Amino acid sequence: MSTRWSLTIDCAHPKALAAFWALALGYVEKPPPAGFAGWEEWYAHHGVPEEEWDDGAALTDPDGAGPDLSFLKVPEPKTVKNRLHLDVQAGGGRATPWETRWPRVREAVLRLTAAGATVIREYELGGRPDHVLMADPEGHEFCVL
Repeated sequence: MSTRWSLTIDCAHPKALAAFWALALGYVEKPPPAGFAGWEEWYAHHGVPEEEWDDGAALTDPDGAGPDLSFLKVPEPKTVKNRLHLDVQAGGGRATPWETRWPRVREAVLRLTAAGATVIREYELGGRPDHVLMADPEGHEFCVL
C-alpha cells in the first residue's frame, strides 16, 4: 500500500509562488479542512497568531491525481541549485510524438515566462529540442517537457 505524500517548497512569498504554480500545473487553492468556512477560521481555531496567517499557502490537484503542494515562508533566500525538481509535462511527456509535444512545450514556456519564470537552458536530444530548464519566480529550477 502506498503512502499519500505532498511536497513543501520553502520560499519568501508563499501566496505569490502558489499562484505561479497553480498556473503552471492547473492546480487550485487547497480548501480548508471540513467544518471550517475558510483558512482564517481554521487558523483562529488552532491559535495560530494572525501575523503568521500569510506564512504559507497550499495547492491541490482538482482531479485528485497529483500530490498536494505547500509553500512555506522561510527567512533565508535560495542559494544553490535544487536537489529535487519538478518535470512539468506540458507537452505530454516523451511518449508523445515530438511534432505534437514540442509546440506544446514552447507554448508552456511562453506562458510561464509571462508569469514570471525564466529560461535557464534549452536541451536537445537527437539533434532537436527536447526540454527546457526553467526557474520559477523565486529561482526554483524545473523542467518543461
